[in-house]
Amino acid sequence: MSDSLPAPVSGRDSTGRFLPGHPGGPGNPHVAQVARLRSAMLRAVSEDQIQAVVSKLLELALRGNVPASREILDRCLGRAADAADFLERLERLEALLAAAAIRRVS
Repeated sequence: MSDSLPAPVSGRDSTGRFLPGHPGGPGNPHVAQVARLRSAMLRAVSEDQIQAVVSKLLELALRGNVPASREILDRCLGRAADAADFLERLERLEALLAAAAIRRVS
């Protein structure tokens, strides 16, 4: 990498991060719509109705319904990470870090 980097453009530093006083990009244009839809859903569903849905889901899970069991466990304990995917991602990250370290040294 060269020591002479171009001057910051559009309020960013040489690494592309926004400088102090520059708020960043426009953001996700769908956030406002998703927020309105989520608010509408929350207004439409009562706490008692949510409780009834969860109770029915638990009842199905206790009767051996595997998808219902998985949903209850995922929601209560969090999704279980697939070990093979995790190890593959870890190896890729280690390779990227090693390559970055080599580039910094040379």
